[in-house]
Amino acid sequence: MIVRLYQFFISPFIGKNCRYIPSCSEYMILSIKKYNILKAIWITIIRIMKCNPWGKSGYDPI
Repeated sequence: MIVRLYQFFISPFIGKNCRYIPSCSEYMILSIKKYNILKAIWITIIRIMKCNPWGKSGYDPI
């Protein structure tokens, strides 16, 4: 799975910089388990768009 590859090979080099808990990659994995792949992609895109300097931070459940 592409998200797991990102978590193991790319994420360790860029560090823990996520504003939300769970991180966006973990959010994607959880949303795939809860919904179908298309809805998971859609809500993850929305989540990534919320991650900006003027956005919120903290716990953001699926």
